[in-house]
Amino acid sequence: MAAGRARVLGLPTRGTTNPNRLRRMDNWITATLGGALRAVEAPLVVDLGFGASPITSIELAARLQRVCPDVRVLGLELDPMRVATALPAAAPPRLTFARGGFEFAAHRPDLVRAANVLRQYDEDAAAEAWTRMRAGLAPGGLIVEGTSDELGRLAGWVLLDASGPVSLTLACRVESLVRPGDLAERLPKLLIHRNVPGQPIHAFLSDLDAAWDAAAALAPFGRRQRWIAACTGLQDRWPVRTDRARHGELTVAWPAIAPLLPGRR
Repeated sequence: MAAGRARVLGLPTRGTTNPNRLRRMDNWITATLGGALRAVEAPLVVDLGFGASPITSIELAARLQRVCPDVRVLGLELDPMRVATALPAAAPPRLTFARGGFEFAAHRPDLVRAANVLRQYDEDAAAEAWTRMRAGLAPGGLIVEGTSDELGRLAGWVLLDASGPVSLTLACRVESLVRPGDLAERLPKLLIHRNVPGQPIHAFLSDLDAAWDAAAALAPFGRRQRWIAACTGLQDRWPVRTDRARHGELTVAWPAIAPLLPGRR
């Protein structure tokens, strides 16, 4: 990552995106974090690394407006050509675009959505990016960082506050889900290489697959009912939230699945 006060921080992304690719993440943000945004006067939300098209920033602004009418969304990109392409879609003050990276273009946002940004980073650089972003938040600010597949059918994201990661959420289009373990490919960078025996995230995903198998009798009623039963089946063993299971989402507290580092047991 570049350094220095005059430079933006980060590495260029591939820039690929599709309409509604981030719909699951956005819907979770509006349902789960809408109250936090409404508690702030004219909250600023940064869409970090919006890509070659501004469509996901446009969608985010529209969805947030429904739960927080005075929200402001700022789309940031490292590539000045992408910023120039996005500018005709700006609708100040509701939606603006600028060049910037992990330094947030000198702003202090109340919420940051960083989707499909850290996928290309190595583990140490991703951890450094988390630290940098957390330091740049407004008081009480939050970060939602994660990835999705090209069509947005499989996704995973981490909620962070100024002190560190809070939770991991896995989300899917249940109707096209084969097995919950397929969500492993959408784990954030700090977990994806830890999905091996002996690590908590591996145990969690293994238990989720086992709960899916145990709910096989519900298959005739549809995959959604089977998913809900599988998520509910984890409640005795894992600190999970299943209130949005019907939307294809499952949230687990970060301490339960945090990577085991050398020397830690």
